Amino acid sequence: MSGKFSDLPDLSIRRPTLIVVMNLLIVIAGLSALFGIEVRELPDVDRPVVMVRAFFDGASPETMDAEVTSVIEGAVARVSGVKTIDSASEENNGRVRAEFDPSIDLDIAANDVREAVARINRRLPDGVEEVTVVKADTDASPIIRLALVSERLPQEALTRLAEEDVTSELSAIPGVASVQLFGNREPVLRIVVDPMRLAGYGLSIDDVSKALQSASLDVPVGSFKSDSQLLLVRADATIWRPGDIEALELRTHVRLGDVARAFYGPAQAESYSLLNGKRVIGLGIIRRAQSNTIAISDGVERAIVRINSRLDDAEVVKISDDATFIRGSVNEVVTSLAIAVAVVFAVIFAFMGSFRATLIPAAAIPVALIGTIAGIWLLGFSINILTLLALVLATGMIVDDAVVVIENVHRHRTLGLKPLAAAVVGTRQVFFAVIATTATLVSVFLPIAFLPSNAGRLFTEFGIVLAVAVAISSFVALSLCPLLASRLPVVDEAAQRANLLGRIGRRIEAVYKRFLDFTLRARFLVLGGTGLVALVAVAVFPTITEELLPREDRGSLYIMLQGPDGVGLDYMDRQSAQVEALLRPMQERGDIGDVFSIVGRWDLNRVWVVAPLAPWGQRTKSQDDLARELRAPLRRITGAQARLRQPNSLNLRRSGGRMEFALTGSNYKDLAAAAFDFQEQMRRRAPQFEEPEVEFQQTQPQLSIRVDRRRAEDLGVPVEGIANTLRAMVAGFEVAELNVNDRAVPVMLESAAGAIDDPGDLANLFVSTRTAGLVPLSSFVTLEEAGVAAELDRTGQKRAVEIDTPLPAGYPMRKAMDEIRAIADDTLPPGIDLRFLREAATLEETSSEVGITFAIAILVVLLVLAAQFESVLSAMVIVLTVPFGLAAAIFALKLTGTTLNVYSQIGLIMLVGLMAKNGILVVEFADQLRDRGHSVMDAVREAATTRLRPVMMTMLSTVFGALPLILGGGPGAEARSAIGWVVFGGLGIATLFTLVLIPVIYSLLAPLASSRAHAGIRLDRELREAEGTVAAAAE
Repeated sequence: MSGKFSDLPDLSIRRPTLIVVMNLLIVIAGLSALFGIEVRELPDVDRPVVMVRAFFDGASPETMDAEVTSVIEGAVARVSGVKTIDSASEENNGRVRAEFDPSIDLDIAANDVREAVARINRRLPDGVEEVTVVKADTDASPIIRLALVSERLPQEALTRLAEEDVTSELSAIPGVASVQLFGNREPVLRIVVDPMRLAGYGLSIDDVSKALQSASLDVPVGSFKSDSQLLLVRADATIWRPGDIEALELRTHVRLGDVARAFYGPAQAESYSLLNGKRVIGLGIIRRAQSNTIAISDGVERAIVRINSRLDDAEVVKISDDATFIRGSVNEVVTSLAIAVAVVFAVIFAFMGSFRATLIPAAAIPVALIGTIAGIWLLGFSINILTLLALVLATGMIVDDAVVVIENVHRHRTLGLKPLAAAVVGTRQVFFAVIATTATLVSVFLPIAFLPSNAGRLFTEFGIVLAVAVAISSFVALSLCPLLASRLPVVDEAAQRANLLGRIGRRIEAVYKRFLDFTLRARFLVLGGTGLVALVAVAVFPTITEELLPREDRGSLYIMLQGPDGVGLDYMDRQSAQVEALLRPMQERGDIGDVFSIVGRWDLNRVWVVAPLAPWGQRTKSQDDLARELRAPLRRITGAQARLRQPNSLNLRRSGGRMEFALTGSNYKDLAAAAFDFQEQMRRRAPQFEEPEVEFQQTQPQLSIRVDRRRAEDLGVPVEGIANTLRAMVAGFEVAELNVNDRAVPVMLESAAGAIDDPGDLANLFVSTRTAGLVPLSSFVTLEEAGVAAELDRTGQKRAVEIDTPLPAGYPMRKAMDEIRAIADDTLPPGIDLRFLREAATLEETSSEVGITFAIAILVVLLVLAAQFESVLSAMVIVLTVPFGLAAAIFALKLTGTTLNVYSQIGLIMLVGLMAKNGILVVEFADQLRDRGHSVMDAVREAATTRLRPVMMTMLSTVFGALPLILGGGPGAEARSAIGWVVFGGLGIATLFTLVLIPVIYSLLAPLASSRAHAGIRLDRELREAEGTVAAAAE
């Protein structure tokens, strides 16, 4: 290639200032980008999630599911772009979670959902209120947990402080979706009725309810207008003092105070929050989907300082912060990057034997790395763990191009060429190889960027950043490196021969020559042997554990307790104390920080305990070790079932060593029967799963009051009156809302303590008839006790019963899924389907797409190489070695015990590019030699021995560049080591395959096609003949 493009080396010698300025501009652009670039843990992979919550006071789970949740779910499912939809119905409330395609804008999705819900509002029952749409998964774990602590203030005062001061300031921070409060108790006005006195006066609950509804009377009645003024008129008869409420007249000479007491007090507790066993108000900051955790953390830190500076009797304390892990991970990767640069520098020095010659490729590293940061900023990416990992791995590759150029220039200098001529000729000779390797690597990394799944979006930035880094490095190698090489003094060959490293290098080269001669004589033996190795790798592959993510030490443990259905907060508080007692020894030895517990999280019978661990360098045990230490004692807690969870980097809900799936159908009764049968089959056929649990349990005690409507109508009793009486007497219900000191205070109507303390007492209550008489409930109701499910789930718009089982330690998720699917095929009745959930569903989606990406990457490499070499056979020589490189990586994974997860799979895809890169160096030089008239055997022998040094240098610089990823510790070490082992072990072994297999395969395939020069010579001959014919015709 002697056209104008390959004259970049010539330009670099003729116009050195221009080349230096161009490279400096790349550096300046990168340094400028550093000030405006965003820092986060991972690329923005959040799928747009919208949550709809509806509250229906007094509704059972069955009522919520049939009348509210299914109606809302149907409306949301019709919104464009919905990918998955799940919902759950509980007593008094239901929630629908819609996950959208990544391409859908979150704000547009939320607006579409609001419109869809607004359209079906009229179809919802009258009692449904507070249908809220939130642009986040409200079931997700908060990214920051805080506690409002006070030694002096009671819970009601702390609640008011949290709601009016703390929450409002935290909610205003950009990126915060919502601030959850736990343990808060709002003030209410209680109207406590004595049923016997009420009956004695011949009154019913309805009479009291109507009187209370008039307590809040503040209505506009119009305005007076004149030419110059407008006067608004309001009628205000609102009363809010307890004495005034008790003075309300129910009937002539009968006031509310005669049958009830009115007083302010805290609402009934729905949850308790405890910090190290002490009652506090807990605050959980939910991150808005697609927002930046570090930016939110910085904003919260500033807000805490401002809030604490103005609070006298209370203090906001930070319990846990996900940004701590992110900052630690980013710092660790930056350290790995610095070490990788130093290691690569040392490798080049070892091969070059000259400090000056080493400086040239070393100069290429900062230019390419800093230039890549400019690319990251221009593309709208962020500095995150994966883009930094891409830079660490790119360090070895960046240097490769420079090494190839410098090594070839150095070779021409030793052959006697003058400095400037050696720089231009040497660079031109490898110009095509450098461009080919760059195009090949780019063509491998770009398919990674177009995966549609979680993994694809996770590694989009990784793939594109690698492609950008390699592209910049090739420009630097072909412009700056020949310029600097031309200024180098000639290396004294005699001195280099005397050098120890030079002697070792020559000895290795001599051994390789002899080995190469043997392999070229016994080509089929070599192919058979390597084929056998590849078959062993195929056999080993299924034994490698496959999981979505490696078990990460993220510096926190979650413990979830679930008590029997129907128990209250005080019971669960006692169970929570047992967990805190188990954690106390770990606190005392410094492994765990503050312990934060939420009693009544989601339901009254659930406890959520968060135990943030001490910083990585300050504790003796890893997160996994502490989890193992806790599992056995947690199982011994008798009053509740304890589950230990560990968070993950993809923020997958309820993941961490658990297999979750659902049976879906149209009828809960049939689904429950199928689920319990499935559970029994799992115990029999897959005993390795510890106690699979069906989450549909009809153990919530329920008292059904059956109303005989016909009898009630005969007695003249309206059904509404029955409902109000029962609600007031059993749990109390909100009849009105008062505005007290600019705060909405609910008015709760309830029964006096002790008046209704037995189900039988309900039958003796009186309700009013249309003729103003009173009738006991016992005359038209019957009581039935039964067990019901506390929560009803739906998945994909079908009713669902979930099954959850912990995975045995080290058990592959993929294998577990295959076993579950086999049991489902044999046992599930018609009309009931199996659906994997959460981590299992993500793994199922990810694995197939990574396989497709492998195929696409290899096909693209083949096409790109065929186009560049102008020969499909030359391209095939390189591509045929790729499976052997993957075989090497499989051995590396197996020997090191690394699992096949998202990170190691990306390492495998990288390996395709790195293998191809090494092959190009040999094949391109062999093709050049054939163009000059060498035989196939002579060409491949000389190409392999000549390129041994650059191949070894590039391999060692890439392999040792990955070494810091393996040896590093701290936050995120598991993810780094997964990629590191694939590159270190895989590429190390794979290079041996390259040096042996490429010459053998080339020697077999190359004779099947003529050299590239053949077509050019023929064309030139025919053109000359054509010119001669034209000239003869003209004469």
